Amino acid sequence: MSILIKGGRVITAADDYVADIFVESERVSLIGESLDLQADRVIDAAGKYVLPGCVDPHTHLDMPFGGTVTADDFESGQTSAAFGGTTCHVDFVIQAKGQSFAEALDTWHGKREGKAVIDNGFHMAVTDLSEGGSLQELASLPDQGVTSYKLFMAYKGALMVDDETLFRTMQVASETGALVMVHAENGDAIDVLVEQALAEGRTEPHFHALTRPPETEGEATNRAIQLARVAGSPLYVVHVSCKDAIDPIARAREAGWNTWGETCTQYFFIDYSFLERPDFEGAKYVYTPPPRGKEHQEHLWNAVRTDTLSVISTDHCAFRWDGQKTMGRDDFSKIPNGGPGIENRLHMIHEFGVRSGRLTLHRMVELLATSPAKLFGLYPKKGTIAVGSDADLVLFDPDKRVTLSADTHRSKADYNLYEGTEVTGAPVTVLLRGQVLVDEGELVARPGIGRFVKRARFGERLNEVRAEAVA
Repeated sequence: MSILIKGGRVITAADDYVADIFVESERVSLIGESLDLQADRVIDAAGKYVLPGCVDPHTHLDMPFGGTVTADDFESGQTSAAFGGTTCHVDFVIQAKGQSFAEALDTWHGKREGKAVIDNGFHMAVTDLSEGGSLQELASLPDQGVTSYKLFMAYKGALMVDDETLFRTMQVASETGALVMVHAENGDAIDVLVEQALAEGRTEPHFHALTRPPETEGEATNRAIQLARVAGSPLYVVHVSCKDAIDPIARAREAGWNTWGETCTQYFFIDYSFLERPDFEGAKYVYTPPPRGKEHQEHLWNAVRTDTLSVISTDHCAFRWDGQKTMGRDDFSKIPNGGPGIENRLHMIHEFGVRSGRLTLHRMVELLATSPAKLFGLYPKKGTIAVGSDADLVLFDPDKRVTLSADTHRSKADYNLYEGTEVTGAPVTVLLRGQVLVDEGELVARPGIGRFVKRARFGERLNEVRAEAVA
């Protein structure tokens, strides 16, 4: 199907202009003024922004964790993403202990088969090099389009790796052009603090945060940066939540090291006090790293404004409050870690970033689409609007008023982190590779439309990313 989008305000990380966009064969074919072309469908975009489809590089769909499985599978999670203007995401393949990387990857491909509503790639979460995975097999993953390795420095006894595994993986990444991602917390120290808190009868949800203080995140972030420096590996620090972790990333970037970081939508809006809500409601806000004191939020806004942090993701890891979060009613360490949010990233960052004057429209697009596409080997097919790029397009009405709620979101989570928040500005039509995906509140494409996307090696685009960061 060919589509002609007329008179929209096209906004990318660099440009802002009114134009027509002609789409055919899944790509942007032509951009210009008053295009006189025949199309199967004409969409009037006057008064609306035309944005590149957002890219979320940090999600967890259909993931076993903490004795249960995330509420959203690929169909519900990606549907939720689509309504929020996200047309591509990168999910995490979790290698089980004793499992090969090929087996883990096959498992996750099976999870998305026939259910995919948007495009996606995969990161490989490395948990076991001694029994299941080999360094040789790890080095082969970029040939399969899996060009990033994730390592957990926390969740001792489950996902956490030791520094030897972390460092050896960094060395492989240096040789193969992969990007190393770290969940940076000092898992050993946290394990001691959790054990001590429970021994003292401190079981309520807010002790999740008190046993994971900001210093444990800052220490692990600095350790990962230094190890990556020795290994010669590029490093991406996920879900940065506090000044303690921002500071070592800032120092590394000022020194010109190959270090990048992301934060997540929730850290701008949810603070520690939410964990203290009565009747176990605080469990809704148990995710890791935990919500911090409110004083950290302005540091995060400044970090994304100045490119100390280059991406805003969601870390969408949805569990139902009733029946899943309540597994930890008598023990905060048994509350499944994670929260929903894949649908509301663009809503919240537009309202409280752009409309509040903290970010420009260009910077919003950069943080939500362009930078993640560049860092994770999807650009320029994804993350921008240009002739030849995939026609992943979001028609965004800057005047549309929406109240965010679990009653209306498409996630299977039974609560919304931003319940009752009123925003002005929302996607109204979303295209995936030139096919209308969402139109005026309806999903008009069937599951199965989404594709697995093989991503470029980080080494192939490192000089470009570095040059743009300096500029």
